Amino acid sequence: MKRKSLKRLAFGLGAALTLTATAADDAGVPYPQVTDMIYQVVSADRSVYTRLVVERLTIDEEAITASEHFEDDVALPLPAQMFRFGAELVADETEDFSYSLLSLHPINKKNGPGTDLEQQGLQHALDNEEKFYGEEELGGQRYFTAVYPDFAVSEACVDCHNDHKDSPRTDIELGDVMGGVVIRIPMD
Repeated sequence: MKRKSLKRLAFGLGAALTLTATAADDAGVPYPQVTDMIYQVVSADRSVYTRLVVERLTIDEEAITASEHFEDDVALPLPAQMFRFGAELVADETEDFSYSLLSLHPINKKNGPGTDLEQQGLQHALDNEEKFYGEEELGGQRYFTAVYPDFAVSEACVDCHNDHKDSPRTDIELGDVMGGVVIRIPMD
C-alpha cells in the first residue's frame, strides 16, 4: 500500500489524537496526563503490531519476513517503521503534539537523541525503566517533553536488533529497555 493511501487511512487517528491533546489541555488536564494518554495509544498500537503481526507471521508461522526494505523485499515493515509512519502522519496533520521513537543505541543514527533533554530522558528510561518529564525550549518555543521506556516486547525485536549489521548493541534480551518514546507538546 502506498504512503498516500496510508495517510488517508490514518487521518482519523491523527485527528482523534489532536482533538484529545487540545481538548485535554483546554480542560486543564496536566501535560503529564496528556502525554501519558498519547503514550498509551501509540504504545498499544506498536505492541499489537509487533506481537500479533510481525512475531506471528515471521517467527511463529514463518509465512513472511519483516524488513527495513519491506517494499523492495515484499515483506512486512518493521515495528519501528510502522511507528515512524504513524508519527509522520500525525505531524502532517497537527502541530499540537509530536512523537518519535529514539534510542541511545540506534541502528539508524537519525533515531538518536537530538536535544539535551532527549539524551537525559533516554538515559533515565534506560537506568530506571520509568518515564521522564521535562521542559525545553526549541526554536523559541517552550515544550513539555515526556520520554517513556521502549521495551523489547517480542523475540522479533530482540533478534532483529541483535542480528542487524549496523546495530551498536547486540546483547538485547526480552524485556530490556531499547530506547524511548518521546512525546512533545508545545506550551503556551
